[in-house]
Parts: sequence; C-alpha cells; structure tokens
Amino acid sequence: MSAKILDGKRIASEIKEELKIEMSELAQKGIAPGLAVILVGNDPASKVYVASKKRACEEIGINSKVLEMPENTTQQELEDTIEKLNQDKKIHGILVQLSLPGHIDEEKIIESIDPKKDVDCFHPENVGRLSMGMGELMPCTPAGIIEILKRNNIEIAGKECVVVGRSNIVGKPMALMLLAENGTVTIAHSKTKNLEAVARRADILVAAVGKVGLITKNMVKKGAVIVDVGMNRLSNGKLVGDVGFDQVKEIASAITPVPGGVGPMTIAMLMKNTVEAAKNSNLRTYE
Repeated sequence: MSAKILDGKRIASEIKEELKIEMSELAQKGIAPGLAVILVGNDPASKVYVASKKRACEEIGINSKVLEMPENTTQQELEDTIEKLNQDKKIHGILVQLSLPGHIDEEKIIESIDPKKDVDCFHPENVGRLSMGMGELMPCTPAGIIEILKRNNIEIAGKECVVVGRSNIVGKPMALMLLAENGTVTIAHSKTKNLEAVARRADILVAAVGKVGLITKNMVKKGAVIVDVGMNRLSNGKLVGDVGFDQVKEIASAITPVPGGVGPMTIAMLMKNTVEAAKNSNLRTYE
C-alpha cells in the first residue's frame, strides 16, 4: 500500500481563501495589512522567492512593498531602511530575504526588525517567546507543517517525533512546535550516532537538512508520517527533497511531496503572519 500524499499546495490554497475572507472583514474596520520585503543584491533564487511572495500578497489583497537594494549596500544603510519600516504604520510585516551579502551581519539585521513586525519569526525575542509557548507569530515553515498534519487529521500528541536538522529556521522551531502539540521530540543532526536507528523510532519524521536522498527506506518505520522540508535542485533542474520519495512512500502511511508539499505552505503562513501582525497592531492601537 502506497502512502497518502500530503498535498501542501491544496492546503495553502485553503488558507489563502480563509485569509481573503479575513481581509474583507478587516477592510470593514479600516485595517489594510502591509508587508515590506527587502532584497539585497542580485541572487536569482532570492529574486524568485521574493516574486512568489509578492504574487501571494496580490492574490490575497495584502499591500506589498518590495525594496531592492544593491549588492554593495552597507550595514548602516540596511539598518536605516529597516528602522523607517519599523516606524511606518502602514507596514505590519517586515521580511529581509536571506541570505545577505557576506559583508552584512545577518544577526544584527534580524535583531534590528521590530519583533512585532517580524513575520519570519527569526528575532531572538520571538524565538524566546516561542520556546515559552507565548508566541504571537509562528515561524512560517514549521507552522505550515503543523497545519499540514492537523488538516490531514494526523495526531501529534503522544507520538514519537524525530526532526533531522537543527537549523534556527526549521529544525529548532519545529521541535518546539511539535513539543507544544504534546509530541515526544528528538532532534537528530550531523553528529547523531546511528541516525538510522533514531529515525526509525519516529511516528512523525521531519527531514530538514538540505541533502538529497538522506532519508532512505531502511530509516523509516512502517506506517510513519514523513515530512520532507528539503528543496534541492539537481543538475538537470529537477527539484527534489531530502527523502528518497519513491522508495519511502511504499512504507510510510503519509508523505509530503517535493515540490508541492511544504514549500507552498511556507508562503501561505507568511501571509497569515502578516494578517495576524496587522490585527495585533490594531488591538494595540486601542489598548
């Protein structure tokens, strides 16, 4: 029996439709969510990501502002641009497209964003709030994964959850969010001994490393749910994940495809965070 395909594209469309309804309700209250995206330099992949975020904003009706800055932008110039957006009442979400040119201190840039407008949820204050279960905005990719599981009626509570990868963007926040849903969580990484045995314990296995075919059939427990966060482009241009999809789908009960799994959910959750930030900002106005 082949695994159920967890269609992130379909769920992302559902979330966008829900957001359109919310947007029309906010419009009646005079609230118009705004997102500013800053792109430094000419990285082609970054340009593609920014364009897809702009398209999603247009689809839902979010006001989007893309600020393209040259490769030689200084640290100070970028911080000044962010400070202007921090003060701009029409902008509720600020996103700096990573990665940044080498001469710019990425951590300082993330810390310069107003935590209430940090729709990526990378700011240390938001990460701290997330770890304490107090987060207002949730990291987009892990939040998208939780939505995929919930909307497919996959129970997290009490399950053995293994996250392979410990990045600040996916691995660590994913573990915290699975924990918040009462999963029993293990984080595995490049120094984990006997990764195969650790992965095989998982009822829910999240692969977020960026290594083609890292998760093979012999690492998967029969009936496990597999979430593939990997986005790896092969020399022929084909996009593949971290999981050997064709072999693993024969043993898993459910699996996300690449593309069309986690990717579309990340952008949908970014839109959701922007709408949330606008609502939170409006509530603060009346406090």
